Amino acid sequence: MARLEDRHASGAPGDWFVDTRCIDCDAARQVAPGLIARNPGDGVSVFTRQPETPAEIEMAWRAVMVCPTRSVGHVTHRKPPAPVFPEDLGDGVFRLGHNARSSFGAHSYLVQRRTGNVMVDAPRWTREVAGPLAERGGLAHILLSHRDDVADAERYADHFGARVWIHSDDRDAAPYATDLIEGTEPSTVGDDVTAFPVPGHTRGTVLYLVDGHLLFSGDSLSWNPNREQLHAFRRACWFSWPEQTASLSRFADHECGFDRLFCGHGWNHDAPAAAMAAHLVDLIARMPEMS
Repeated sequence: MARLEDRHASGAPGDWFVDTRCIDCDAARQVAPGLIARNPGDGVSVFTRQPETPAEIEMAWRAVMVCPTRSVGHVTHRKPPAPVFPEDLGDGVFRLGHNARSSFGAHSYLVQRRTGNVMVDAPRWTREVAGPLAERGGLAHILLSHRDDVADAERYADHFGARVWIHSDDRDAAPYATDLIEGTEPSTVGDDVTAFPVPGHTRGTVLYLVDGHLLFSGDSLSWNPNREQLHAFRRACWFSWPEQTASLSRFADHECGFDRLFCGHGWNHDAPAAAMAAHLVDLIARMPEMS
Protein backbone atom coordinates (compact mmCIF):
# COMPACT_ATOMS: atom_id res chain seq x y z
CA MET A 1 0.00 0.00 0.00
CA ALA A 2 1.37 3.41 -0.96
CA ARG A 3 2.28 5.64 1.98
CA LEU A 4 0.65 9.04 1.89
CA GLU A 5 3.12 10.34 4.47
CA ASP A 6 5.93 9.52 2.01
CA ARG A 7 4.26 11.11 -1.01
CA HIS A 8 6.82 12.42 -3.50
CA ALA A 9 6.74 16.21 -3.37
CA SER A 10 7.25 16.58 -7.14
CA GLY A 11 4.08 14.76 -8.12
CA ALA A 12 1.03 16.56 -9.51
CA PRO A 13 -1.36 17.76 -6.79
CA GLY A 14 -4.43 15.56 -6.35
CA ASP A 15 -5.59 12.22 -5.04
CA TRP A 16 -3.20 10.04 -7.04
CA PHE A 17 0.44 9.91 -5.95
CA VAL A 18 3.70 7.95 -5.91
CA ASP A 19 5.67 7.60 -2.69
CA THR A 20 9.42 7.88 -2.26
CA ARG A 21 10.01 4.11 -2.05
CA CYS A 22 9.93 3.94 -5.88
CA ILE A 23 12.95 2.02 -7.25
CA ASP A 24 12.80 3.45 -10.79
CA CYS A 25 11.89 0.11 -12.38
CA ASP A 26 9.78 1.87 -15.06
CA ALA A 27 6.85 -0.57 -14.80
CA ALA A 28 4.25 2.00 -13.73
CA ARG A 29 5.37 4.42 -16.44
CA GLN A 30 4.85 1.71 -19.06
CA VAL A 31 1.27 0.94 -18.03
CA ALA A 32 0.30 4.59 -17.46
CA PRO A 33 2.07 6.56 -20.21
CA GLY A 34 1.23 10.25 -20.19
CA LEU A 35 0.26 10.11 -16.51
CA ILE A 36 3.40 8.83 -14.81
CA ALA A 37 6.91 9.82 -15.85
CA ARG A 38 10.44 9.85 -14.48
CA ASN A 39 11.10 12.83 -12.25
CA PRO A 40 14.13 14.69 -13.63
CA GLY A 41 15.32 15.53 -10.15
CA ASP A 42 15.92 12.03 -8.79
CA GLY A 43 14.82 9.64 -11.55
CA VAL A 44 11.90 8.04 -9.73
CA SER A 45 8.30 7.99 -10.93
CA VAL A 46 5.74 10.71 -10.27
CA PHE A 47 2.30 11.62 -11.58
CA THR A 48 2.79 14.43 -14.06
CA ARG A 49 -0.95 15.11 -14.01
CA GLN A 50 -4.02 13.58 -12.43
CA PRO A 51 -6.10 11.08 -14.44
CA GLU A 52 -9.42 12.41 -15.67
CA THR A 53 -11.13 10.04 -18.12
CA PRO A 54 -12.27 6.49 -17.28
CA ALA A 55 -9.46 5.13 -19.45
CA GLU A 56 -6.88 7.21 -17.58
CA ILE A 57 -8.25 6.14 -14.21
CA GLU A 58 -7.95 2.52 -15.32
CA MET A 59 -4.33 3.16 -16.28
CA ALA A 60 -3.68 4.70 -12.86
CA TRP A 61 -5.12 1.62 -11.15
CA ARG A 62 -2.97 -0.54 -13.39
CA ALA A 63 0.07 1.39 -12.16
CA VAL A 64 -1.02 0.71 -8.58
CA MET A 65 -1.28 -3.03 -9.21
CA VAL A 66 1.94 -3.36 -11.24
CA CYS A 67 4.27 -1.49 -8.86
CA PRO A 68 6.64 -3.90 -7.08
CA THR A 69 7.13 -1.60 -4.06
CA ARG A 70 3.44 -0.64 -3.70
CA SER A 71 4.51 2.97 -4.18
CA VAL A 72 1.60 4.09 -6.39
CA GLY A 73 -1.66 4.91 -4.68
CA HIS A 74 -4.76 7.00 -4.12
CA VAL A 75 -5.46 9.16 -1.10
CA THR A 76 -8.62 7.28 -0.08
CA HIS A 77 -9.17 4.28 -2.38
CA ARG A 78 -7.08 1.14 -1.93
CA LYS A 79 -8.29 -1.20 -4.70
CA PRO A 80 -9.75 -0.72 -8.17
CA PRO A 81 -13.51 -1.23 -8.54
CA ALA A 82 -12.82 -4.00 -11.06
CA PRO A 83 -9.65 -6.03 -11.78
CA VAL A 84 -7.24 -4.30 -14.18
CA PHE A 85 -5.04 -7.39 -14.67
CA PRO A 86 -4.57 -9.59 -16.60
CA GLU A 87 -4.30 -6.86 -19.24
CA ASP A 88 -5.34 -8.07 -22.69
CA LEU A 89 -2.60 -7.19 -25.20
CA GLY A 90 -4.12 -9.12 -28.13
CA ASP A 91 -3.16 -12.40 -29.83
CA GLY A 92 -3.96 -14.25 -26.63
CA VAL A 93 -1.24 -12.38 -24.72
CA PHE A 94 -1.97 -10.87 -21.30
CA ARG A 95 0.27 -8.80 -19.07
CA LEU A 96 -0.11 -10.26 -15.57
CA GLY A 97 0.85 -7.27 -13.41
CA HIS A 98 1.69 -7.68 -9.70
CA ASN A 99 5.38 -7.38 -10.55
CA ALA A 100 7.90 -8.68 -8.02
CA ARG A 101 10.52 -6.57 -6.33
CA SER A 102 12.90 -9.54 -6.51
CA SER A 103 12.69 -9.16 -10.32
CA PHE A 104 13.22 -5.39 -10.07
CA GLY A 105 9.67 -4.92 -11.33
CA ALA A 106 10.00 -7.02 -14.49
CA HIS A 107 6.81 -7.76 -16.42
CA SER A 108 5.47 -11.28 -16.87
CA TYR A 109 2.96 -12.56 -19.40
CA LEU A 110 0.35 -15.21 -20.06
CA VAL A 111 -0.18 -16.61 -23.54
CA GLN A 112 -3.57 -18.32 -23.71
CA ARG A 113 -3.40 -21.23 -26.17
CA ARG A 114 -5.54 -24.20 -27.15
CA THR A 115 -2.57 -26.52 -26.68
CA GLY A 116 -1.86 -25.30 -23.14
CA ASN A 117 -1.31 -21.91 -21.60
CA VAL A 118 2.18 -20.49 -21.20
CA MET A 119 3.50 -18.06 -18.60
CA VAL A 120 6.66 -16.16 -19.54
CA ASP A 121 8.60 -15.24 -16.40
CA ALA A 122 6.59 -14.84 -13.21
CA PRO A 123 5.00 -12.20 -11.00
CA ARG A 124 4.87 -12.32 -7.23
CA TRP A 125 2.47 -14.93 -5.87
CA THR A 126 -1.06 -13.63 -5.37
CA ARG A 127 -4.55 -15.00 -5.75
CA GLU A 128 -5.23 -11.96 -7.91
CA VAL A 129 -3.09 -13.65 -10.55
CA ALA A 130 -3.75 -17.31 -9.74
CA GLY A 131 -7.53 -16.88 -9.88
CA PRO A 132 -7.66 -15.38 -13.39
CA LEU A 133 -5.11 -17.95 -14.57
CA ALA A 134 -7.38 -20.74 -13.36
CA GLU A 135 -10.37 -19.14 -15.09
CA ARG A 136 -8.39 -19.11 -18.35
CA GLY A 137 -7.39 -22.75 -18.16
CA GLY A 138 -4.39 -22.79 -15.82
CA LEU A 139 -0.78 -23.21 -16.94
CA ALA A 140 0.95 -25.96 -18.90
CA HIS A 141 4.39 -24.32 -19.12
CA ILE A 142 6.36 -21.58 -17.37
CA LEU A 143 9.14 -20.21 -19.57
CA LEU A 144 11.88 -18.43 -17.62
CA SER A 145 13.94 -16.04 -19.70
CA HIS A 146 16.82 -15.85 -17.21
CA ARG A 147 17.73 -16.00 -13.56
CA ASP A 148 16.67 -12.45 -12.63
CA ASP A 149 12.94 -12.75 -13.30
CA VAL A 150 11.87 -16.07 -11.78
CA ALA A 151 10.02 -14.38 -8.86
CA ASP A 152 7.40 -16.85 -7.54
CA ALA A 153 7.47 -19.21 -10.52
CA GLU A 154 7.80 -22.22 -8.21
CA ARG A 155 4.52 -21.47 -6.43
CA TYR A 156 2.67 -21.04 -9.72
CA ALA A 157 4.20 -24.26 -11.06
CA ASP A 158 3.18 -26.20 -7.96
CA HIS A 159 -0.30 -24.71 -7.97
CA PHE A 160 -1.02 -25.52 -11.62
CA GLY A 161 1.23 -28.54 -12.15
CA ALA A 162 3.14 -26.68 -14.86
CA ARG A 163 6.43 -27.66 -16.44
CA VAL A 164 9.17 -25.08 -15.85
CA TRP A 165 11.83 -24.30 -18.46
CA ILE A 166 15.13 -22.50 -17.91
CA HIS A 167 18.57 -22.63 -19.48
CA SER A 168 20.98 -24.95 -17.70
CA ASP A 169 23.43 -22.08 -17.16
CA ASP A 170 20.85 -20.27 -15.00
CA ARG A 171 19.39 -23.38 -13.39
CA ASP A 172 20.59 -22.54 -9.88
CA ALA A 173 18.02 -19.71 -9.85
CA ALA A 174 15.23 -22.28 -10.40
CA PRO A 175 16.41 -25.67 -9.10
CA TYR A 176 12.79 -26.86 -9.26
CA ALA A 177 12.77 -26.53 -13.08
CA THR A 178 11.51 -29.66 -14.80
CA ASP A 179 13.10 -28.99 -18.21
CA LEU A 180 16.46 -27.55 -19.20
CA ILE A 181 17.50 -25.71 -22.35
CA GLU A 182 21.08 -26.49 -23.34
CA GLY A 183 23.78 -24.88 -25.45
CA THR A 184 23.33 -21.99 -27.87
CA GLU A 185 21.23 -23.55 -30.62
CA PRO A 186 17.45 -23.01 -30.81
CA SER A 187 15.26 -25.79 -29.48
CA THR A 188 11.56 -26.63 -29.32
CA VAL A 189 10.13 -26.39 -25.81
CA GLY A 190 6.47 -26.89 -26.61
CA ASP A 191 3.95 -26.83 -29.40
CA ASP A 192 5.03 -23.93 -31.66
CA VAL A 193 7.32 -22.52 -28.96
CA THR A 194 11.02 -22.11 -29.74
CA ALA A 195 13.77 -21.18 -27.29
CA PHE A 196 16.69 -19.15 -28.63
CA PRO A 197 19.59 -19.03 -26.14
CA VAL A 198 21.17 -15.57 -26.16
CA PRO A 199 23.91 -15.50 -23.50
CA GLY A 200 24.86 -11.98 -22.58
CA HIS A 201 22.56 -10.35 -20.05
CA THR A 202 23.15 -13.54 -18.05
CA ARG A 203 24.95 -16.68 -19.13
CA GLY A 204 21.62 -18.53 -19.42
CA THR A 205 19.41 -15.90 -21.03
CA VAL A 206 16.80 -17.15 -23.52
CA LEU A 207 14.40 -15.57 -26.03
CA TYR A 208 11.10 -17.37 -26.57
CA LEU A 209 9.24 -17.27 -29.89
CA VAL A 210 5.60 -18.29 -29.49
CA ASP A 211 3.19 -19.07 -32.33
CA GLY A 212 5.77 -18.03 -34.90
CA HIS A 213 5.55 -14.27 -34.35
CA LEU A 214 5.36 -13.37 -30.64
CA LEU A 215 8.82 -12.73 -29.20
CA PHE A 216 9.35 -12.62 -25.43
CA SER A 217 12.71 -11.04 -24.80
CA GLY A 218 13.16 -10.90 -21.04
CA ASP A 219 15.92 -8.33 -20.48
CA SER A 220 17.73 -8.85 -23.80
CA LEU A 221 15.71 -6.56 -26.07
CA SER A 222 13.29 -3.68 -25.68
CA TRP A 223 11.93 -0.79 -27.70
CA ASN A 224 13.13 2.77 -27.27
CA PRO A 225 10.10 4.93 -28.14
CA ASN A 226 12.09 8.16 -28.08
CA ARG A 227 14.63 7.00 -30.66
CA GLU A 228 12.21 4.61 -32.40
CA GLN A 229 14.67 1.75 -32.41
CA LEU A 230 15.39 -1.51 -30.63
CA HIS A 231 17.44 -1.23 -27.47
CA ALA A 232 19.66 -3.50 -25.37
CA PHE A 233 20.71 -2.74 -21.81
CA ARG A 234 24.47 -2.21 -21.93
CA ARG A 235 24.59 -1.00 -18.32
CA ALA A 236 22.59 -4.00 -17.11
CA CYS A 237 24.63 -6.70 -18.82
CA TRP A 238 25.74 -9.07 -16.07
CA PHE A 239 27.62 -11.72 -18.10
CA SER A 240 29.19 -10.45 -21.35
CA TRP A 241 28.35 -7.65 -23.76
CA PRO A 242 30.40 -9.18 -26.63
CA GLU A 243 28.55 -12.47 -26.05
CA GLN A 244 25.20 -10.67 -26.10
CA THR A 245 26.13 -8.97 -29.36
CA ALA A 246 27.19 -12.27 -30.91
CA SER A 247 24.15 -14.20 -29.66
CA LEU A 248 21.68 -11.60 -30.92
CA SER A 249 23.48 -11.73 -34.27
CA ARG A 250 22.94 -15.52 -34.36
CA PHE A 251 19.28 -14.96 -33.52
CA ALA A 252 18.96 -12.43 -36.36
CA ASP A 253 20.41 -14.99 -38.77
CA HIS A 254 17.43 -17.28 -38.12
CA GLU A 255 15.04 -14.70 -39.64
CA CYS A 256 12.25 -15.96 -37.41
CA GLY A 257 9.79 -13.26 -38.47
CA PHE A 258 8.52 -11.85 -35.17
CA ASP A 259 6.19 -8.88 -35.39
CA ARG A 260 5.39 -8.37 -31.70
CA LEU A 261 7.95 -7.81 -28.95
CA PHE A 262 7.12 -8.31 -25.26
CA CYS A 263 9.80 -7.27 -22.76
CA GLY A 264 10.56 -7.90 -19.13
CA HIS A 265 11.97 -4.39 -18.80
CA GLY A 266 11.49 -1.62 -21.30
CA TRP A 267 8.78 -0.95 -23.84
CA ASN A 268 6.93 -3.49 -25.96
CA HIS A 269 6.54 -2.87 -29.67
CA ASP A 270 4.56 -4.05 -32.70
CA ALA A 271 5.79 -3.68 -36.29
CA PRO A 272 5.81 -5.72 -39.50
CA ALA A 273 8.31 -8.58 -39.37
CA ALA A 274 10.52 -7.00 -42.04
CA ALA A 275 10.74 -3.79 -40.02
CA MET A 276 11.55 -5.70 -36.83
CA ALA A 277 14.30 -7.59 -38.65
CA ALA A 278 15.80 -4.34 -39.92
CA HIS A 279 15.66 -2.81 -36.43
CA LEU A 280 17.43 -5.87 -35.03
CA VAL A 281 20.22 -5.68 -37.61
CA ASP A 282 20.61 -1.97 -36.85
CA LEU A 283 20.83 -2.64 -33.11
CA ILE A 284 23.51 -5.31 -33.56
CA ALA A 285 25.56 -2.90 -35.68
CA ARG A 286 25.36 -0.25 -32.94
CA MET A 287 26.09 -2.53 -29.99
CA PRO A 288 29.93 -2.51 -30.16
CA GLU A 289 29.92 1.26 -29.69
CA MET A 290 27.26 1.41 -26.96
CA SER A 291 28.33 2.48 -23.50
